[in-house]
Amino acid sequence: MNTFWVALIAELVVFFVARGIAEKGNNNVALPLLATYSLLSGYTLSGLVYVALSTQEVGLEGVGFAALGCGVTFIAARQIGSNLSEEDGMALTKTVSLGIMALLVAVVGQVIFSFFGIYTAGWLEIAISGIGVFLFAGAAVVDFYILPRTYRDDQYIPAALSMCLTYINLFIFILQLIIAISGGGRD
Repeated sequence: MNTFWVALIAELVVFFVARGIAEKGNNNVALPLLATYSLLSGYTLSGLVYVALSTQEVGLEGVGFAALGCGVTFIAARQIGSNLSEEDGMALTKTVSLGIMALLVAVVGQVIFSFFGIYTAGWLEIAISGIGVFLFAGAAVVDFYILPRTYRDDQYIPAALSMCLTYINLFIFILQLIIAISGGGRD
C-alpha cells in the first residue's frame, strides 16, 4: 500500500511537470515524461484491476466491459464534441468542470473517512461511481470540443495528456461501478 501512495503522488507530479514542459513546446523532454506517467498510471491501476479480477462476479469480463465502455465513449464523444456550438460547448465545459470538482470532494471525503475506518455504504458507492462515469463521459465530449480550440498542431503531447487523464478516470469509474454493483469490493 505504501508503494501505491508513492506511485500515485509521483504520477500526479509527473503529469503536471510533463504538461508544463509540453505546453512550452519542449516535446523531446515531455515525451519520456509521458511514458513515465503511463507506467505509473498502469501501476496504480493494477490494484483496482486486481480487485476486479479476483472478484468472481466481475472478473475478466468486467475489466473488458470497462475497456469497451471507454472505447464506445471515445467514438461517441468525438462525434458529439466536435459538433457542439460555441454556446453549448462552453456550457457543457463549465457544467462538467463543476461536477468533477464536486466529485473530487466526495472521493477525497471517502478516502479521509476510510482512514478512520468509516466506509461508504454500498448504495452510496454505486451512486458516486455512476456519477463519476456520467461526468467523465461528459469530460470526453468536452475534450473533443476543447482540444481543437485550445491546442496548436505542435502541442500534441499536452492534448494527449488531457485525453489520457479523462479516459483513465472513465475506466476507473466504470470498473468501480461494476465492482460496486456486484458487491465485490466489500470483502
